[in-house]
Amino acid sequence: MKENPVAAGQSGGAETAEPAEPAEPAGLTEPTEPTSPAPGTRRPGGRTARTRAAVRDAVLSGLADHGYPGLTVEYVADHSGVHKTTLYRRWGGLEGMVADALDMAGEDTWTPPDTGSLEGDLRELAREVVESFADEAAAAAPTAFVAAAFQSARAADALHSFYAERFGRCEAVVERAVERGEAAPGTDAAALVRAVSAPLLLRVFITREPVDTALADQSAAAAIAATREGAFARR
Repeated sequence: MKENPVAAGQSGGAETAEPAEPAEPAGLTEPTEPTSPAPGTRRPGGRTARTRAAVRDAVLSGLADHGYPGLTVEYVADHSGVHKTTLYRRWGGLEGMVADALDMAGEDTWTPPDTGSLEGDLRELAREVVESFADEAAAAAPTAFVAAAFQSARAADALHSFYAERFGRCEAVVERAVERGEAAPGTDAAALVRAVSAPLLLRVFITREPVDTALADQSAAAAIAATREGAFARR
């Protein structure tokens, strides 16, 4: 993890004055708050929302352009309009910024498909994966997030939380399927969704092969067949 050059330590005895921070330019700065959560954790909206969104956009842009190894605090500061001092004080460094960008991605309003059948829902989920990674430009940021998770423990934790929350939303797909008699009670939604996306992500990240709609439909069909055999029953 990159060090925070503006973090000030404390020693025993009388306090000494800290060196003055450089003046922050007008724009996306924020007042000092009485208490601050750990860098990279979820923040409320209101007056800080614009700053947070600007940093998120800069992080996404930097990841897409340079990947995690090439992303710097200077890049985020230049592209967000937020002074480096504020970035370090609020997010602690790049790891915190990347983690918070993933947190914000998990705050969207995405809902799983509801086509009227489990097969249709899984097919649409698989096609969403293909749409996310088939276009090189659109895939750059999510690909960089995955790469960052291999290099940063905090990014890995944030990515895990992002997908855990996504899997939680997919519980509705299984609940509807159970009500229709298409899946057995106790079917694990997370395991089922992983089975749908795993063959596609294997091609994207491991074998570096293209993915398309036909592969998405094939992946969904395989998951449906396994569901009918009880393969995803919670143990």
